[in-house]
This record gives sequence, structure tokens and C-alpha cells, in this order.
Amino acid sequence: MVDTDVLIVGAGPVGLTAAAELRRQKVACRVIDRRPARLPYAKAVGVQPRTLEIWDRMGMVRAALEVAVPMRGQLMYVDGVEQARFELRLPPEVPYRFAALPQYETERIIEEHLARFGTGIERGTELVGFTQDEEGVVGRLVTASGTGQELRSRYLVGCDGAHSTVRKALGLSFEGGAFPEEYMLADVEVDWSLPQGYAVRATHHDGDGRVDDLLVCIPLPGDRRYRMSMLVPPELSASGEGAVGQGASRNAVAHGLEGGRAPRIEHIQAVLDRLSPHPTTASALRWSSVFRISHRLVDRYSVGRVFVAGDAAHIHPPTGAQGMNTGIQDAYNLAWKLALALKGGAHPRLLDSYDAERRPVGEEVVGRTVRHATGGGVRAAQDDMTTVMLREAQLLVAYPGSPLVAADGARPGRTRSGSPGPRPGDRAPDCRGLTAGVAAVPLRLYDLLRDRGHVLVLYADSAEALTACRDAAATVRRMTDDSVTAFVVARQEGTAQAAGGQTDADGRPLPVYQDTAAQFERLYGVQTPTAFLVRPDGYLGARLSPLTAPETTTALSDALGRVFRLLP
Repeated sequence: MVDTDVLIVGAGPVGLTAAAELRRQKVACRVIDRRPARLPYAKAVGVQPRTLEIWDRMGMVRAALEVAVPMRGQLMYVDGVEQARFELRLPPEVPYRFAALPQYETERIIEEHLARFGTGIERGTELVGFTQDEEGVVGRLVTASGTGQELRSRYLVGCDGAHSTVRKALGLSFEGGAFPEEYMLADVEVDWSLPQGYAVRATHHDGDGRVDDLLVCIPLPGDRRYRMSMLVPPELSASGEGAVGQGASRNAVAHGLEGGRAPRIEHIQAVLDRLSPHPTTASALRWSSVFRISHRLVDRYSVGRVFVAGDAAHIHPPTGAQGMNTGIQDAYNLAWKLALALKGGAHPRLLDSYDAERRPVGEEVVGRTVRHATGGGVRAAQDDMTTVMLREAQLLVAYPGSPLVAADGARPGRTRSGSPGPRPGDRAPDCRGLTAGVAAVPLRLYDLLRDRGHVLVLYADSAEALTACRDAAATVRRMTDDSVTAFVVARQEGTAQAAGGQTDADGRPLPVYQDTAAQFERLYGVQTPTAFLVRPDGYLGARLSPLTAPETTTALSDALGRVFRLLP
């Protein structure tokens, strides 16, 4: 007998995301956190467009949009001279832009979303150990009152940060190193007249050309409010030195905020006096801290029925605001797989794909942020700026080598736009201009994917293709016991109109939407009837065409069989 399906350790953005998605999929879980209350700190503040897409799929993006501020670009100053101003631009079809939001607000939004499912955080409760067997995990907890208890769950997810108890108990290696620099963070307001929505990065070089002073300011909600980071002065440094260096220590995980050495407003003002692009006065100090940075990655993301996610699995420099966002994607990737496994409809090896998909992403992020931290920032990347922006937005994360992803089953070819479209393992892009008989205004593709699991998106360009769509939709529903829903995107107006009230081959409803603006055709690179299997996390599990070919049915069964325990 178990007390809950999943025990989640840690109620930061990563743990809360895992819990919210599990509860959305009607999986029982409990969330514990050793802290008595949410910390009022603006630690992780950058919210990437891909995270906003995930929140859209979960049904909670509106709350974030109401309080976040847009990140429009960055101003760069070197030795007191403006060197560059770059804009954070993305292709027009991307539905969300870069945003900034204090971490405590992010946690509040997800926690309130979680509460809609009747689940809260058990604060002041700490995991002190656990054991596991083939049936589940027994966690040893200590509550706020000091009472010890045992809790049995089917799975345990460690989202408990850089100093993770779960990771240590699993015996996972956490290889990497630590930067010798110490920094101070501060949440303050200033009275300069720099344009709103722009980050500021100012550096100073010594006589040998090395950076010896640094100021990075990220805009926050409020009037000229920023989270500022800078090198610590000697009087706050644990080593008594505030100089920049490139060495690393492998002895301990020196990462995150440190207690006991809080910078004061005069420490912040002194740096602004040296590096601010314009004379300015700091005020309204909300909080401050000294922090250290390490770069480390676990050797694997799970052992048996226990998993790690977020900072428990990977830590790295904050360059580009990749950490929290990568952790949220970890949690979302794992949650839908746990939900399917707990419902009994998953392939026996489905959960193995969590490490196979997410660990390479963690490895890439750690390596890239270290390069950017030591080589001049995001703009030092060798790629063109469009690619750099898409990568920083986490829109290029893909799983082409995943065991869940079917081989590309689309015949070679391009549409009239010349676009090949997304391949299996790629993110499924959004598109606009989808119309239906009842809807008075065009819909987005993401409107149709919101709050769903696996979806089979079928593209049809003729009456014959519609018949193939009807057969494919019915077959998929039967094989997966209704775990996959389906709808059709029709190219031609006559095809869509003729399909009004369309049903699949079993008489079940099969919605049909017209690609009025031809955006789906262009962005997905389709020129023949095609099936796209879209996963709950918004990635393509398969792309198969032509839909009318007999071998496509076999390929579709293979793609589904990588994820589901198929019915005969």
C-alpha cells in the first residue's frame, strides 16, 4: 500500500512544475519543502519563451503574462563607453517573447495553479533519507514539529537544489568545478533614464586587458527596479580578494546564495559609482546576498524509481537565464511520463527516456553557459544572432536521438515556401489562422493543443486524404485506449467545409480546421497528407507521410509503440 503516487522533494519552480503537471493529469502527489515559507528573493528572474509555451500548454500562462515584464534587449558598456545594443528578437510565429519575473512570483503563480487541484506544499518538512524496492520508495521525513514519519510512494523526484539530499543519497557523481569569484546580488531601484526593458552589462578592464570590475542589471517589475549582480568588495569576500580569476575547485558544491554576508546599499552604490553608464542613486534595497557559482552535472538522472531534476541534476553560470528554465523543462518532461506509467498505459521502458532526453540537454547548457561566462557573454557565440536568440529562448531544444522518437517517415520534399518543417524530435511550432465553422475568429495551433496529452495532428488536402485521416484517428484511439486525441488541419476551403461535422471511422468526433493563412503548410513544411504525433511536452514523436500509403499505418503503430503499451 502506498501513501501517494509521487513524492516531490523541493517546492521551487521545478518541483512545483512537476507537481502541477502530475495533478493536471490526475496523478496523486505530495510536495514537501524544508523551508517554512517561500523565500522573497529575486534569484532566477529570466523566463524564456519556451517556458511560457509550456505554461500555456498547462493552462497557466495568463497569470505570468499579467505580472512579468518584457525583456527587450541588452545595453553593453566597456570601460565607460557603450559598445553595443542588441535586441532580443524572435521570428513572428513564436507566440511569446523573453520576460523577467522574480522567482518568488514564479513560485506563487505555479503554487496557486497547483492549489486548483487541491494540492498544497507541506512546508517545514524535510526528507532525511529513503529506501526503494521494485514496488516503490519509502521516504523518511521530519516535520516542522520535529516528528519523524515514513511515507511510501511509487516514485520520488528530487527537486531539492544544488545541495540535493536526494542526489547524495543516490550516490550520483556531480562532476565539475567552481569559479573562484564571489558575487553579490541586490534587488534595488535606481533613478537613471536608461530605456526600460533592457538589461545592462558594464565591465572595466585593468592595464593587462583583464576584466577587474563587473555590473549586470536585469529589469524587474516596478519603476526602474533591477536585480543587480557584481563582484564582492574585499570586506565581504570570504577569501579577502575580489579579483577575477579562471581557476576552479572540485572539493565542494559552492553554488548559490550564502548567509551572513549581506551587502548593504553603500556596497551597491560604490559599484554603480564606478560602472553605471549614467550617474545614478540606488534605493529601496529589498534584499541582497553574496553568492558563488559552480558548474556540475550528474552522471545520470535516475536510479530505479528515484529521479533528480533542476539544480539537483545540473548547475552552471546564470548567463542567459538558462538554469530555472532548463529545470522546468526537466520537470515537465518527467511528469507526463510518470503520469502515463502510473496509469498503466506506458511502454515498460518509457521512464528510461527521461535521462536519455534530458541529460544531453543539461550537458549542453552547462558547457554553453561556462563558455559564455568566461568568453564575453551570449554575444560571443559564433552562430548568427537569429540562431543565438532561438537557442537562448530554448526553442532549439530537440530530441532527435531519443528512443521515443520514430525515424522520419516523411518523404523528401519541400513546400512552395521552401521550408522542410520540423522533424521528429523537434519542437512543434505554433501557427495562426486556423478556422472552424463555429469559431468567429481564427485560432492558434497552441489553442488546440492546450490542456491535452498526446495529439495526432492530421494534414489533409483532399477528400481522399480526409478518409485516410478518419481511419488513422480511429486506429490510434483504439490502439492507445483513447490516450491520443486527433484533429485535422485542411488545406482547402472546400475540403474543410465538406468535413463539417466530421467523425472518424468509428463514428467519434474528429474536428477539422482550415489552414486559412497557410501558416501550418508553411511552418510544418507539408505538401502531401501527413500525420504529426505531438507529445504532451510539445515535441514531435513522429512525422509520417503520405498518409494514404499503406506502410504509414505500420509506421504510426511503431511510433506509438515506443511510448504506449498498445492494445491489439
